[in-house]
Amino acid sequence: MFLFSNFIAALARVVDIALTLYMWIIIARAVISWVSPDPYNPIVRFLIRATEPVLGRIRRLIPINLGGMDFSPIIALLAIIFLQSFLVKSLAEFAMRLG
Repeated sequence: MFLFSNFIAALARVVDIALTLYMWIIIARAVISWVSPDPYNPIVRFLIRATEPVLGRIRRLIPINLGGMDFSPIIALLAIIFLQSFLVKSLAEFAMRLG
C-alpha cells in the first residue's frame, strides 16, 4: 500500500509544480500584453499558444471587459490558487492517510 501512497504523493507534487509553472506563464502573458510585443517573436507566440485555450474559454464563459481591461488572467490565477489549495492538498492528505 505504501507504493500507492508514494504515487499519490508524487502526483500531488507534480500537479502543484505544473500549476505553479502555468501560473507564471499566465503572469508573463499578462505582462507582455502591457507593451506592444512582436507577434512573430517565438516567446510571445509560445505564451499566446499556451494560455489562449484557458483564457479564451474564461472570456467566453464570463465576458467581463471593463474599460478595455481583460480580467481573464486574474480569474485564471484565482482558479489555479483554488486548485492548489484544494486539489493538491487533498491529494497530499490522501497519500498521508494511506501511508
